Amino acid sequence: MGICSKGVDAMSRRRCCGHIDEGIVCQTFIPQGQSRWPEVIVQLEELEAIRLKDKVGLDQVECAASMGVSRATFQRILGGARAKIATALVEGRPIIIRGGNYMVKNRVFECLGCGQVWEAEPCTVGGKHGYEIACPKCGSMKKMKLDKGSKQTCSGGHQAEQGKGGCCGGNS
Repeated sequence: MGICSKGVDAMSRRRCCGHIDEGIVCQTFIPQGQSRWPEVIVQLEELEAIRLKDKVGLDQVECAASMGVSRATFQRILGGARAKIATALVEGRPIIIRGGNYMVKNRVFECLGCGQVWEAEPCTVGGKHGYEIACPKCGSMKKMKLDKGSKQTCSGGHQAEQGKGGCCGGNS
């Protein structure tokens, strides 16, 4: 799996990194007008918990499995995220998304030539873009990205930045 950002304060026990599927689209939400309140920091694994439970609609057992944490840990992450977001919305505070204990999941590809399935690091943590990756078995550049049971065609360009999915992530 990708890179782990282990942030631990002195009073808490070390927790496993939560796995996240993709990078974020927007890191900052600021209420219209002047905000005199301090910003609310939402960590990336907290955003992933919100995405899996509230956007994708998975149950907590599925969410916990997707993130590679226990159900109880998932519940704590989700509860913390919801409390932070509620505070920001009710008090008109800016939301900043950054940091946390997480690993970006690897991308999974299937070669259209030989059927080989393999994983590759996300391009956001130093891996190659999907269109730059050849099959490790036969060298073919013709592949599909496997994503939660669906297949996405890989083509040129960094499609995640354009919101079109593809081999670099971002299919939400």
